[in-house]
Amino acid sequence: MKKNGLIIIFLCFSLAVFAQQKSKKLNVKYTTTNKKITVYTTSENTKNRLSETTTLNFIAATQPLETEISVFVEPDITFQKFMGIGGAITDASAQVFAKLSKEKQQELLDAYYTSDKGIGYSILRTTIHSSDFGTDTYTYIKEGDKDLKTFSIAPDYKYRIPMIKRAITTAGGKLLTYATPWSPPAFMKNTNNMLKGGVLLPEFYQEWANYYAKFIKAYEKEGIPIWGTSTQNEPLATQTWESCLYTADGERDFIKNYLGPTLKKEGLGDKKIVIWDHNRDLMYNRANVIYSDPEAAKYVWGLGFHWYETWTGAEQNFNNVRRVQEAYPDKNLMFTEGCLERFDATKYQFWPHAERYGIAMINDFNNGTTAWTDWNILLDQQGGPNHVGNFCFAPLHADTTTGELIYTPSYYYIGHFSKFIKPNAKRVSSAVSRTTLASTSFINSNGEVVTVIMNATDKNIDYNLYVHNSKAQITIPAHGIQTLIY
Repeated sequence: MKKNGLIIIFLCFSLAVFAQQKSKKLNVKYTTTNKKITVYTTSENTKNRLSETTTLNFIAATQPLETEISVFVEPDITFQKFMGIGGAITDASAQVFAKLSKEKQQELLDAYYTSDKGIGYSILRTTIHSSDFGTDTYTYIKEGDKDLKTFSIAPDYKYRIPMIKRAITTAGGKLLTYATPWSPPAFMKNTNNMLKGGVLLPEFYQEWANYYAKFIKAYEKEGIPIWGTSTQNEPLATQTWESCLYTADGERDFIKNYLGPTLKKEGLGDKKIVIWDHNRDLMYNRANVIYSDPEAAKYVWGLGFHWYETWTGAEQNFNNVRRVQEAYPDKNLMFTEGCLERFDATKYQFWPHAERYGIAMINDFNNGTTAWTDWNILLDQQGGPNHVGNFCFAPLHADTTTGELIYTPSYYYIGHFSKFIKPNAKRVSSAVSRTTLASTSFINSNGEVVTVIMNATDKNIDYNLYVHNSKAQITIPAHGIQTLIY
């Protein structure tokens, strides 16, 4: 009997620890007393674009009815801490930016990196030497320089570094910045080509790890703090552009034996390493292989993922995000890249593009994601420049013939999250009563709750927001997204 009692106590303790990892009660209860709700709306076929559309008061709530459509928020139950939302400054973005007038340059910076005039980006991704988005392929060394004696970030001085510095200044002097390689130099690979896949040759593992450290130090010398790096962009994709392949075992061993120890040795042990940096489909396998090795896992901050594999129904693989979070609650999840491919200038205002962002962000956050990074923040009227013709959409485009900026609906949908949810916020428990709506909620450090609600149907929807024993009655337009602040 004593043995059984101990087993029961142990099981109860284990369940309590597990529950603590999944959610946490706030010490101070949230109250709706004297709280007003400010509603911001963006919707198709209206002029509303992140527009403040109404202010409401909470009223006493009774038992919700099954015939109602409701959104339920429990601010006292919290989950993961929110790091922020942002986008990538690539060579392409910086090259297009340089063609704009000074006034339009400042408009673009304000549009992304301020919360009063814009949508308050707080994260920035950039590349370690070239990617497909730019006018050419290059590295920071002369080809064949194994010892990295010629290492220089000089190619970035003309466009990319000046734009990044201005972005940081506009953001108030702080912008969480991380960098990703698309390929090692050609001579380090078995194909002797930066493009079209190939693998890193074992005899260059150490030199390639040294390259990351040199990049980080060089950028920080320029006044651009680097938060971290990912091992490799899309390590299972043989692309026509810069690409390099790593199996799960290969990435694990490179981190364990080279990248992790090298960053530590170079005094960069505080820099975060993000694994995978590829699609949701195989993220669980990559996490299992790397995290099951303690010597590799100790160097890894978390896992990054993209959205390109599928986009239909259940194949969106949001459950894979949740599975990784459930299996490895002590590691972090970051969406590191997504954009709309196959650029078509007639679809700048194509509303389903924005709705893809909304659905992805709501589901990724609800499944444990702590940060979300879009791809290029700016492209031209052709969806580039891109040296292999891989033209795509961005939230903002610049028509370099007229000098005008083109705001797409995706910009506003992202803004419904990034403008109002602040770094260090915590996701709070929330649910919808019907799948006609999608929603997520966060509580900012100042106690302000932010609820984002999306309606992708063809009809306006009346719904009730329930918080504790209070409610409010709201209407969301067809093909609309709302942010509620209370």
